[in-house]
Amino acid sequence: MKEFVTKSEEQTLAAAAELAKSLKAGDVILYRGEMGAGKTAFTKGVARYLEVDDEVTSPTFALVHEYGGRIPLFHFDLYRISGYDDLYSVGFFDYLDRGGIIAAEWSENIEGLESELGANGAVIKINIEKISENERRITITGGVFGD
Repeated sequence: MKEFVTKSEEQTLAAAAELAKSLKAGDVILYRGEMGAGKTAFTKGVARYLEVDDEVTSPTFALVHEYGGRIPLFHFDLYRISGYDDLYSVGFFDYLDRGGIIAAEWSENIEGLESELGANGAVIKINIEKISENERRITITGGVFGD
């Protein structure tokens, strides 16, 4: 387990870059955290490390944004996904075989999702707790950070 306490978006981006150094194709990042906690900001930091040129934005209405970089990044928003039928209909599991990294916000909405993943790579769980307007507690488990 690794824990960061960040006091700005720039510090959150730096924490994400530290995680991103260990990522490889097939890894899945599962985010938990309230609205506005910094899940998309963390993904921006991962994307920056992966040398993504596009602006990273929340995939709330698109459900998934695809970004090219040294390793493709597939950024999902599972907020409006209510179960495995929805996951299959948006092609979530197809992305596992595309040689990229999945970053999935609101993973807690799909019961048992973590146990369905990990055949192709590590499952990294990130909990982001909003302490104050700018301060966040980021807890990372899985992958090189252990459980």
